[in-house]
Amino acid sequence: MDETPLLVELRRGYRVLTFNRPQRLNAFTESLHQALATAIADAERDESCRALLLTGTGRAFSSGQDLNERIDASGEVAVPGAALEQYYNPLVRKLRALPFPVVCAVNGIAAGAACNIALACDIVIAARSASFLQAFARLGLVPDAGGTWLLPRLIGQARARGLALLAEPLSAEKAEQWGMIWKVVDDAALMVEAEKLCEHFAQGPTFGFGLIKRALDASEVSDLATQLDLERDLQRQAGTHPNYAEGVRAFMQKRKPNFSGKR
Repeated sequence: MDETPLLVELRRGYRVLTFNRPQRLNAFTESLHQALATAIADAERDESCRALLLTGTGRAFSSGQDLNERIDASGEVAVPGAALEQYYNPLVRKLRALPFPVVCAVNGIAAGAACNIALACDIVIAARSASFLQAFARLGLVPDAGGTWLLPRLIGQARARGLALLAEPLSAEKAEQWGMIWKVVDDAALMVEAEKLCEHFAQGPTFGFGLIKRALDASEVSDLATQLDLERDLQRQAGTHPNYAEGVRAFMQKRKPNFSGKR
């Protein structure tokens, strides 16, 4: 078992979670999954945590599943469905449902399930040298961890099919051009920019951010009438939160608002 597969750093208003298996390009193992689930649950329970930052150590964000865990002592290859049910799918659902923004800083290759975990975050920024790879077809598998849902919605069917079927790496710059990620930055600036984003979110209207996430996710499956009703209902909730009154007063008084992190 890895000694410290995940590094957890508490910052003022947010937390940094860093995959820490650089010798294996931060490939996912059960121990990493378990540490990540615990860290995210701790962050969600902490009312002072208003954003989350995911990244990796070394040359990779993550190369995806560690295939060493797919082969037993007899040489038999395990069917991957159980790991999806137990680890990957709950992780993707949790990232989308967290009541605060999740920033992903992709510092190198993001391959396989790790690519789709990155794309499940709210804001993805990448180092210029980073790349994204839907590696599944190389193993005769299907994109998982939300890949078949996320990719067509982010970049369209034609590009999604190309990435999935050809299993070719996509540069960070092209991912930005295609609208798959938010921004590309120089390698040396990656963590600086990611931390700035988290600091911004840590001072923002956390409750409103959570409602924005809910509304955008719902829009993927709602018709216009349903979405308009949802916007009305969520706006009523946002309007009763103290952050709305503070935002209006700050605007009228021409000052910076002092938003609470109350969810």
